[in-house]
Amino acid sequence: MSKVTQTAVIGIDVSRDWLDLHCLPNGKRVRVPNNIKGHKQVAGLARDLETLVCFEATGGQEWRLWATLDGAGLATPQLPPAQIKAFAASRGTRAKTDRIDAELIARFMVFRPEAGRSLPHEKLRLLRALVSKHGQIVETRKRLLAQIKAHGKLGSAEVFADMDSDLKDLLHSQVVELEAQIERIIAADENLAETSEILRSVPGIGPVASTMLIAEMPELEYISGEQAAALTGLAPIAHDSGAMRGKRTIAGGRRLLRHVMFQAALVASHHNPNLKPFADRLRAAGKPHKVVITAIARKLVTIVNALCKSRQKWNAQTI
Repeated sequence: MSKVTQTAVIGIDVSRDWLDLHCLPNGKRVRVPNNIKGHKQVAGLARDLETLVCFEATGGQEWRLWATLDGAGLATPQLPPAQIKAFAASRGTRAKTDRIDAELIARFMVFRPEAGRSLPHEKLRLLRALVSKHGQIVETRKRLLAQIKAHGKLGSAEVFADMDSDLKDLLHSQVVELEAQIERIIAADENLAETSEILRSVPGIGPVASTMLIAEMPELEYISGEQAAALTGLAPIAHDSGAMRGKRTIAGGRRLLRHVMFQAALVASHHNPNLKPFADRLRAAGKPHKVVITAIARKLVTIVNALCKSRQKWNAQTI
């Protein structure tokens, strides 16, 4: 891997068509296309400057660039957008352009050199893509079913019956095929298969939650329970000043994973023999539903992290 100094950084703002680069400490700015040729240009520049390259998570537009840079042996952390936004606010930066964003990303990396995550291996990248597509199609199917229900209320269900039936069948077949692909990828990897079994042994963690945990949190088992909760966006954030004690809230983290863990927590709060009594105590104390589910989700994340560390399945007597 290339030698990296603390301040030798290239920050990149990634968009669909372009990559805007800001180099530190020399302040050089470069724009290259977001394609294979542009990715190779970035890799060459990073090698020439002996520097680290960093960028925000953009929902997938950075993954090909990330793979090219990683394959070239370059340090390439992916940074959480929420942290970049907070850093911009701390500097009083209000303007937002691609060039400004690239400089902010670079300066944040200098400020927090330990931040970000490294590229997951290829199987996890494919698994993440499949999980993301599965979620999109499931959401599309939900919207279609809502529309079919609306047609019934309007008395127009028969007009669209054949079309709606074909769409339902198509979406269902796509969901089934994606689930089969996901299962095959996990089953073909001994470590992933074992991790999946451990996760699904926990009452409340089903196929969707276990797959999402594997795909979206490759750090699982290598970090502390507190860190796992923070990465999921389930760690309470204090808002205290002097004698004032503000309301704790959750924020940031990996949004898609957090939403899935809320669903898992809803199941666990009624069916997990260890977590149900805890949920019942919170409800009896008058805690709002969202507070209860958030607390259960946080406990679930710390439990599965501990189990993955010990490589043991869930046991009501040992958790």
